[in-house]
Amino acid sequence: MTHDYLIIGAGIVGAALAAEIVRRKPGTRVLVAEKEPGAAWHQTGRNSGVVHSGVYYTPGSLKTRFCREGMAMTKAFCAAHGIGYQERGKLLVATSDAEESNLDKLEERAALNDVRTERLDLAHLRRLEPAVTGQAALRIPVTAITDYAGITRALLAEVEAAGGAVRFDAPVRAVRKTGDAYEATVGADTVSVGRIVACSGLSSDRVARMLGIDPGIRILPFRGEYFVLPAALNTLVHHLIYPVPNPALPFLGVHLTPMIDGTITVGPNAVLALAREKYTRFSVDARDAVDTLGFPGLWRMLAKHPRATLNELKGSLFKPAYLQAVRKYCPSVRLADLAVYRSANRAQAVRPDGTLVDDFLIERMGGVTAILNAPSPAATGAMPIAQKIADDIL
Repeated sequence: MTHDYLIIGAGIVGAALAAEIVRRKPGTRVLVAEKEPGAAWHQTGRNSGVVHSGVYYTPGSLKTRFCREGMAMTKAFCAAHGIGYQERGKLLVATSDAEESNLDKLEERAALNDVRTERLDLAHLRRLEPAVTGQAALRIPVTAITDYAGITRALLAEVEAAGGAVRFDAPVRAVRKTGDAYEATVGADTVSVGRIVACSGLSSDRVARMLGIDPGIRILPFRGEYFVLPAALNTLVHHLIYPVPNPALPFLGVHLTPMIDGTITVGPNAVLALAREKYTRFSVDARDAVDTLGFPGLWRMLAKHPRATLNELKGSLFKPAYLQAVRKYCPSVRLADLAVYRSANRAQAVRPDGTLVDDFLIERMGGVTAILNAPSPAATGAMPIAQKIADDIL
């Protein structure tokens, strides 16, 4: 069997790329190969469902560009396909002088990134959100929530409607060059493909290596643990309520997020995991554990952020410590309100010197393209990411 393009991974980025290709080149033979039984199995289907505005990111970065473009494209796609999309707005709440100083910097960055914000004092904050308290807040009105798994399924349906193929339970086990094309083992079959794009998230470094690309990074999985509030508190807040993040870290802190299904989740934290694609607190995968603990970059990274590491671990092991992070800005939440919800693993690319890769990282070699790092806001930016890669490969 012959295909023009093989897309490895049926998360939202892989689905968006496959859909972009069949839109631009009708009749193109596209195969999306996913090792799991369904689409959006890992990061796409387990995130907070937030459509980010781009307020945090370095001006001029791919994150900023793709986030801003992706927000508009996601909103339009949801409207066209009847997928839930709600502009709730986000409140970044400062609860100390240091956080208020960081809030000033975020307000300046938002202006550079062309993100409209509104500065709130405590009185204005309490009028908008009576359950929330703090010294000051920054409101980002356009931040929204959606169903990324639903978007992924709709994108894959477009691919199939255009004659493309989507295969589940079909891991790509091997690839070899054959003249101007490639021969790939997909599940139990061998297929011939013209070009390959790996959109493989938590396995991106391993898949890149299989494709002959030296990734230069290691994927370290960080587990984010979520709680969910009882149904009686589904109207506790209207906005998404976030703390002011630590600018030295890529994680945004424990937040209150109204979900598209009407519930409110609390989280996530960020704890080093010893299994890339397992989600319970004490999950261990032998290969993943060896890859993670044996990587010098891990220990160099942890040495740079010892206090944050201990705080995240403490919040994971002791529920009252997790609650304390929430009560800083929403003191009415009680320990009994925190019911265990799903967990999610984030693929964090780290260099051997312990440096966190902050922006999108895409490598190309011949007819092979590998997305090595697609951190948040990759779900928001999936469609413009797909456009960039399509520009390169078509």
